Amino acid sequence: MTGKVQQFMVKSIQRAGIKLMPFADAATVGLPLGRLMRLTLFQVAGGMATVLLVGTLNRVMIVELGVSATLVAILIALPVLAAPFRTFIGFKSDHHKSALGWRRVPYIWIGSLLMFGGLAIMPFALLLLSGDGVGQYATLMGHFSAALAFLLVGAGVHVTQTAGLALATDLATRESHPRVVSLMYMMQLVGMVGTGFIFGYFLQDFTPVKLIQVVQGAAVVSAILHVTALWKQEARNPARTTGESKTEEFGTLWRRFIAEPRARRFLVALGLGTAAFAMQDVILEPYGAEVLGLTVSETTTLTAIMALGSILAFATAARTLARGNDPARLAAYGILIGIAAFTTVIMAAPLQSGTIFRLGAFGIGLGGGLFAVSTLTMAMSFDHRTGIGLALGAWGAVQATAAGSAMGLGGVMRDLIATLAAAGKLGPAFNSPAVSYAVVYHVEILLLFIALAAIGPLVGQARDEETETSSSFGLTAFPN
Repeated sequence: MTGKVQQFMVKSIQRAGIKLMPFADAATVGLPLGRLMRLTLFQVAGGMATVLLVGTLNRVMIVELGVSATLVAILIALPVLAAPFRTFIGFKSDHHKSALGWRRVPYIWIGSLLMFGGLAIMPFALLLLSGDGVGQYATLMGHFSAALAFLLVGAGVHVTQTAGLALATDLATRESHPRVVSLMYMMQLVGMVGTGFIFGYFLQDFTPVKLIQVVQGAAVVSAILHVTALWKQEARNPARTTGESKTEEFGTLWRRFIAEPRARRFLVALGLGTAAFAMQDVILEPYGAEVLGLTVSETTTLTAIMALGSILAFATAARTLARGNDPARLAAYGILIGIAAFTTVIMAAPLQSGTIFRLGAFGIGLGGGLFAVSTLTMAMSFDHRTGIGLALGAWGAVQATAAGSAMGLGGVMRDLIATLAAAGKLGPAFNSPAVSYAVVYHVEILLLFIALAAIGPLVGQARDEETETSSSFGLTAFPN
């Protein structure tokens, strides 16, 4: 009797574990859960860098250091220069010839070095921007150093994510690929949540020196996480030490990928939706500070709140997609949630409610997370004759390019509208700090509606590769 009770308890715990941890079944015999979780640490480092650049440094440079939102938006958008190369990085990691027999590890290691270098330069840039430098040349050096630091960190994140996701799919079975890759992105959000609260705690009593110490600590932690993640992950293959094997040219493989049914429409919908969700990244925390009067600590935790919404989205998507639901339909639901969330953020200003603002930020994370993981699953369904690295690189290139461009445009739009309103060009009704932010949020809602129209015809086509793709954008087959 005791043995039967024990068996029942073990089975119950196993069933509960899958429900409570939706990604627990991503582990396989060849890739046990411990090794898989260790591999996800490079995503944790990426999440930490995102919080630091887009969250903490964004708000501090605009509000505390008096740097224009346009300049900060350009700095945050600088990594977009490296984004289009993600497809090429994925292709190169598919066919890399290494003296040590590796193909993914060298690119992940190069990316980690770029991130560390950027974070190492950042404190010097902050010292110059804080006014410790004297003269015009010191200011120019501060801007140049900040631009270099942002570019290096962003490029490092692009390289490590592209090669790291490809390595994860190499190690996992084909059946578990969507769950493994989703787990990787969920761990990035876990890193954002954790570091968001940690940075908020250390910056409660803000001083420039404390900020520099936080950046220096992030650089050291980033290096440790990458070394731990890479340790004994990719097996050495002697066949990769020679250049005898022939590989197709990048252009040939790219044309084959883009010729896939649904590919062009998918990339258009991905770019529009990503831009819509990302345009607010550079203005969300300044909006909370300038319009709602939130402190540095309170606005820093906003990134963590958004990440919590995204984590819930990833867990929900993992369970929903495992039941065979259409990822295109789930991405469309994420867009609808995003429309409601941006409306909520806009309403926080006239109501002067920090609670409503945080609720809207959570909704942005939830909708954006559903859209991201669903489109990633759609990318995994394309024909892999081109190589998994190229497929993931194309998804990452479009997503990162759209996000970076949208963030830069959001900051420029905010400054332009604010300048026109302050000069009285828009009339007395628009002479309010909240107006410039509201314009950006309304543009994001418009982009979400367009993305909804773009992704509609893709609903149901993931299950049937032979379905004829519609030639015009519309809401065909969208949720019925």
